[in-house]
Amino acid sequence: MRIVLLSGGSGKRLWPLSNEIRSKIFLKLLESPDGVKESMIQRICRQLESAGLLPYTSIVTHQSQIEITINHIGDRVPIISEPHKRGTFTAVALAAAYFHSKVHADADETVCIIPVDLFVEESFFHIFHQMPHILSQSQADLALLGTTPTHASSQYGYIVPKIQNKAEYYPVAQFVEKPDANHASFLIQKNALWNCGVFAFSLRFMLSYLSSRGLPVEYEEWLDRYEQLPELSFDHEVVEKTGHTVVIPYGGTWNDLGSWDTLANHLGSSVVGLGQVSDDSVNTQLVNELSFPVHVIDVSDIIVAASADGILVASKTNANRIKQQVNSILRRPMYDERRWGTCRVLDYSKTEKETETLIKKIEMHAGKNMSYHSHQKRREVWTVISGSGELILEGRLSTIQTGDVIQIPCGAKHTVKAITPLVFIEVQIGNDLNEEDITRVAVTWEKAIEYGNKGEPPA
Repeated sequence: MRIVLLSGGSGKRLWPLSNEIRSKIFLKLLESPDGVKESMIQRICRQLESAGLLPYTSIVTHQSQIEITINHIGDRVPIISEPHKRGTFTAVALAAAYFHSKVHADADETVCIIPVDLFVEESFFHIFHQMPHILSQSQADLALLGTTPTHASSQYGYIVPKIQNKAEYYPVAQFVEKPDANHASFLIQKNALWNCGVFAFSLRFMLSYLSSRGLPVEYEEWLDRYEQLPELSFDHEVVEKTGHTVVIPYGGTWNDLGSWDTLANHLGSSVVGLGQVSDDSVNTQLVNELSFPVHVIDVSDIIVAASADGILVASKTNANRIKQQVNSILRRPMYDERRWGTCRVLDYSKTEKETETLIKKIEMHAGKNMSYHSHQKRREVWTVISGSGELILEGRLSTIQTGDVIQIPCGAKHTVKAITPLVFIEVQIGNDLNEEDITRVAVTWEKAIEYGNKGEPPA
């Protein structure tokens, strides 16, 4: 069996803490068993490991989120990289093509698709051990997970099962995508379940499905076509068009942490970060990533979220409206996480002569290194404010420490490795400062040294 975690997101629903790079699944706001804050992706990987499923797990995510994913969960889980964001159908198809042509998986293996932004009990994941048996016994093409609704919500899709006698699973009679409250109440009376967004099928089924629609089953061919593909959902393209489908009811805790309203219930306290919420501010939460305090007095039922990207003050019931408004305010993310640490934008300016200056604070974990890379449209000045490390600049290896200033000319290949926790200020100067202006020649420190010694790309 293979587990596929669908990861990513546009970073709009939980703005300003989330952005295009640090989407909601990377926010460390949830309480872990040891009392330390963890992110959604860390939580679900911990639960998969406890259920014995992590060794069979892969993650599909956009290439821009590979480094932050590694920063959160390490290199224990293979990452299947999407060159463009094209929806859940394309992501699932890419994973199937990867298993088929890169891993050479058996066509009869069961593939389980799970969204990362679920908040569930550990028992939820033990159901997956039964998926191969249920698909085989039912002879269904698809098996879904549905949970008992707690109220008539218009935020979720519904699965109406054909119930005759109590059983482990039921045939699906109907799918209804996000009905209004009245229709949702009617569906609940018909024993409808909320769609958990979990799908299981045999690899053979998915490969056959792609072939029948003239779509490729080879991984490299999918990558070549990605940019031209439309954005499609797996629900619409596959689930709603597959006749023989069963649903497995799940009676435990299930939440989609896709909005401030639902996430606020799992923060563990009314205040995260600097600040206070007064006692008469009932059912109000404050999440503050800024270095100065925020105080909320006598305002109930709201969420206040503050980061370097902006400040949100909204009623909990309507906080999801930020997704529509944020399109007009999105700009360069002010905070980013990488596999080696974090970077935070401190200032940006542009002169009349079109010269841009971007100032970042870079914090690196001990033992971690950046890739060996160069930039064609900017030069950089680094000022080390704490810690020590090793620098490779145009093949020359040297040590750096607190107080050092490093000049990196335009086009110069460079990398740094932190010996101790390393913090430095990076000033970028150029006429076109963007994250795409980077040419990587080596990722590991060993390959960077090899490249520097030989003056050519490592094998």
